[in-house]
Amino acid sequence: MDIGKIVHLEHVNVRIPDQRIATIFYVSGLGLTRDPYLMTGIDNMWVNVGRSQFHMPTGQPQVLRGHVGLVLPSREGLLQRLAKVRGTLADTRFAVREHEDYVEAVSPWGNRLRCYEPAPEFGPIRLGIPYVELEVPPDSADAIVRFYREIFETPAEVRDGKGGRLARVVVGKDQYLQFRETDAPPPPYDNHHIQIYVANYAATHDRLDKLGLVTEISNEHQYRFTDITDLAQRRTLFVLEHEVRSVRNPLYRRPLVNRNPDQTNMSYTPGADALSWELAPAE
Repeated sequence: MDIGKIVHLEHVNVRIPDQRIATIFYVSGLGLTRDPYLMTGIDNMWVNVGRSQFHMPTGQPQVLRGHVGLVLPSREGLLQRLAKVRGTLADTRFAVREHEDYVEAVSPWGNRLRCYEPAPEFGPIRLGIPYVELEVPPDSADAIVRFYREIFETPAEVRDGKGGRLARVVVGKDQYLQFRETDAPPPPYDNHHIQIYVANYAATHDRLDKLGLVTEISNEHQYRFTDITDLAQRRTLFVLEHEVRSVRNPLYRRPLVNRNPDQTNMSYTPGADALSWELAPAE
């Protein structure tokens, strides 16, 4: 029952060059919801996924070195929506690949999203981001696990699987960061980032600061670091900017609007506009 001191993975941030194309993919295709209250202009867009978000500032596109796992209510509904936007996105990197357990949807700029239906392995999540998986160099999983255990006091373990050794780090209720070892050379890091909330804000800051890893103190509720480090050898294992926030941040647990993408004006059901992001206990 202990999730550790990282209590929530809130958002994944990648830049996008065109909000219109992003809306077609993330809102019309995936069925997600643009935040109606914050970042509603043309310089940034926030897209809600249950209790989490994608943040997409306008600029040169960024591509995560791995993939994001999504839980969506219906595989059939997802495939129907993606089929409808295929023609509009034909001149982009958009792609859809069906697998037994998930559907891989590739964004117009190459970000990979593995879309699953609700399942016991995701807990009660009906709509959300249960994990983000990064591709890391061989023989780095053990040191990554030690880094998160000692710096953030969060459960982490190494798993062996058919896709390679995996460092799995708890970053919230039914949420994980996954680091999968691979022999493939990583593409250059383009400054995409993730954001987490931590219960031990001052302690994690002090530990990182002593190692010279804090790159920015944004305000009293937020700092950033980028280097996931081998604590024994003091060498960088993987670079991924973490935006770290205190649970005293006013944005913590802000209610997010999630629409029901199956609701239409032609087949309208009163009371069915909103979508619950968590399954009821009976489900």
